[in-house]
Amino acid sequence: MFFHQPAQILARIRSRRDQKAKEKRISASEISNAGKMINIGGRPVVVPTRSQIPAAAHRAETIKLALAFAAIYVIWGSTYLAIRYAVETIPPLVTAGVRHSVAGGILLAWAWARGFRPKREHWAAGLVVGALFFLIGHGSLHWAEQYVGSGLAALLIATEPMFILLLAWAMNQQRISRISALGLGLGVVGVALLTRAELTTKGSSLLGLLAVLIGSLAWSAGVVISPKLKLPTDALGRTALPTICGAAMLLIAAGLTGEFRATHWASISLKSELGLAYLIVFGSVVAFTAYMWLLQRCPPALVATHTYANPVVAVLLGWLLASEPLTVRVVVASAAILGAIVLIRRGERAATAKLALETLHTPETSGSETRGSEECA
Repeated sequence: MFFHQPAQILARIRSRRDQKAKEKRISASEISNAGKMINIGGRPVVVPTRSQIPAAAHRAETIKLALAFAAIYVIWGSTYLAIRYAVETIPPLVTAGVRHSVAGGILLAWAWARGFRPKREHWAAGLVVGALFFLIGHGSLHWAEQYVGSGLAALLIATEPMFILLLAWAMNQQRISRISALGLGLGVVGVALLTRAELTTKGSSLLGLLAVLIGSLAWSAGVVISPKLKLPTDALGRTALPTICGAAMLLIAAGLTGEFRATHWASISLKSELGLAYLIVFGSVVAFTAYMWLLQRCPPALVATHTYANPVVAVLLGWLLASEPLTVRVVVASAAILGAIVLIRRGERAATAKLALETLHTPETSGSETRGSEECA
């Protein structure tokens, strides 16, 4: 019996070896069904193929992207009409102050919950940016929409890239290429066509047109100088502090100009209440959240296409819902301004690429030049 034990042991070893080989064949077939195996760092790694990623996940991601782009395209484009409805029975500075107080408070609370803690220098920078963006920029826009159509206001606000280019050039932060210069000229033509058409329309006002352009200039100035200020690096905090500061200044301005005393709270229409609520919830919170979400998943240039869509949406909504005029001249002027934005952005990209090539040829100074170009952007 002793002589049979080695044979039994060998039989068991062979049986165990055959069983392990069978398990390896099964696991290998399962791996091949799961996806493609590649070697990373000398180790086998299974990479799922695109067709094996659940179709439901693809659909869900596609739907989220579509909704987010719809938010920054349509919602931000529709805020101009919402402003017009809100200021019908609510004074403009009160409207802007309440809107940004609530929206800024929500954004600041959100940032605080994520661990953001503002410093004194952040508040100082927020005061400067808040004055340019909201007190002058949005304050003048809300005031002007008492006299200027929402579609026209959106088209004039679309001149911001032109002002940004001119201000950056005046501060020696950026060069104006030939393409950008052509865009500036085309934009001037578009603005001239718009102002000429609207000045002859009932209900228009030269002061209203100038107020929108001043607001666009103020917002552009904030864009140019904000990189030089000590704003928070946190994205939510960077938006919340100027919004809160601007809202406080708007409410102070509303008090100094007597808008609170002149407000007939009992006479505020439902349309104005809904317009203000829409500006707070959708215009500020929902659209901004979608904007930040898209920046984490899409190229910034693709996200920035909302600057082309917003004026078109505003003009169409003003025509459909508020009976604002949509003449051939307005269409031509709109095309001129949108074409100007395209040319200016193309010129900026060409200038950036040229600067990058020059930096590569001068490595000893590449560090400082690169930092400067990043601050300009």
